[in-house]
Amino acid sequence: MRFIFFIITLSLLFPANMLAHELPDLGDVSQATITPREERQIGLQIMRQIRADPSYLDDPEINSYLNSLGHKLISSSSEARPGQSFEFFALQDSSINAFALPGGFMGFNSGLIIAAQSESELAGVMAHEIAHVTQKHLARMISGQKYSMITSLAALAVAILASRSNPQVGQAVITATQASAIQSQLNFTRKHEKEADRVGLNILVDAGFDPQGMSAFFERLQKASRFYENGAPSYLRTHPLTFERIADIQNRTHEMAYRQVPDSTDFLLVRAKLRALQGKSSDAVSQFKARLEDKRYTNEAIERYGYIHALLRDKRNRLANDELARLYTLIQNDGKSGLILKDHQLGKTIQVEQKSLQAGAMVETLAAAVKLANGETADALNIYRTALRIYPQHKALIHGYANALLQNNQIETALELINRELRIHSNDIQLYQLQARTYSLQDKLMLKHRAQAEVYILQGYYDAAIEQLLIALKHDNGDFYQLSTVEARLHQLQKFMEEEKEE
Repeated sequence: MRFIFFIITLSLLFPANMLAHELPDLGDVSQATITPREERQIGLQIMRQIRADPSYLDDPEINSYLNSLGHKLISSSSEARPGQSFEFFALQDSSINAFALPGGFMGFNSGLIIAAQSESELAGVMAHEIAHVTQKHLARMISGQKYSMITSLAALAVAILASRSNPQVGQAVITATQASAIQSQLNFTRKHEKEADRVGLNILVDAGFDPQGMSAFFERLQKASRFYENGAPSYLRTHPLTFERIADIQNRTHEMAYRQVPDSTDFLLVRAKLRALQGKSSDAVSQFKARLEDKRYTNEAIERYGYIHALLRDKRNRLANDELARLYTLIQNDGKSGLILKDHQLGKTIQVEQKSLQAGAMVETLAAAVKLANGETADALNIYRTALRIYPQHKALIHGYANALLQNNQIETALELINRELRIHSNDIQLYQLQARTYSLQDKLMLKHRAQAEVYILQGYYDAAIEQLLIALKHDNGDFYQLSTVEARLHQLQKFMEEEKEE
């Protein structure tokens, strides 16, 4: 918290021109817009703060689901411009909030995902945020105020993180940094919200979701706001919501044909996993156990999946193993689970016969984690190997398998897996972290620092990346080709940094 307030204090005490060397040069203030590259760089700077915070959920399954849902919405719409980048991520925060940042970055609090009572409701919020980006609302605001708005956005990102532990602190930060700007732009912001509703609703319908999802979620938020001790939910503070807006959405959906859209198994599993991660681990276990005993659930398999996650988190590994066997049996015998097994026997992989991208893979990832926690290493490695043949692109399986191999001193096999996957997924930060760890175990220090440089590049810490490459060159335990690649990468990055400064 001291560090957070230090950053906030800097942004308040020093005028924008004194911080200019830390920010991209946006050119003439009279410009009507900023370029997509400039907008992306601003977003990357804000994301550095968010990724460094403990609330950032670096979970490949949750983020993969959000990105899958987001790109389903985008691909069904003509709103996004060609080549426009989008990245969806989650924060471990029980408050109901979502936000769009410059450059197509969109964050969703775990509290909002859990509060969504259907996938169409979550898709409705996501479509609204996508519309803010495609309509360049943030870019318009930034271009109008230039550096003053950029420093406000940076401080707002810090406020988002500060409010995780103390909502009143976060609100105070927002008030201090943006009070006059927000007040003067309130009508303008409401216009943006109405436009995002209109465009977002079209995106939602084109992607095949229930159009009532957007209005249902917003209406429930509006009604629930009176019960919050600290005022309105975070989402309502950052997205002014009026009865007029809700009525406008309802009027537009009134004449649309009723569309019953079942929730995907992915959505249900992700919500169950997030519920298992909320609060104290012992409380999460008690809540799942109570719901199962009282049969307060709509899908027992989904509820038991979340229960196993909570048990693992609470270090109750043997009980988690027992529950895993129950889950397998339940899925096999109950067609209502949404997970249909073919020729399944306990210990072998689950094959899900549906169009879902990751539901079966999520169950298999959990199963392997349970086996590892119980010391059943051979079973865990077998689950990883067989599951990856069915779900070769599932990041959690890839990361889990590599970690399991390293834990069992199968370093060469792990490195072969990691290097192969990096040729396919060259922007996977966790794979580079695993690669750096593997090279460290082999005492290959040049390659270790080379891999760590790639981690920093993907996180936007270019100075730190250059430092890692310079350290790598001080070690001579690599061959001529490896040395050449390090030098080439260093020159490439230095040239990039020089071009950035010139611009």
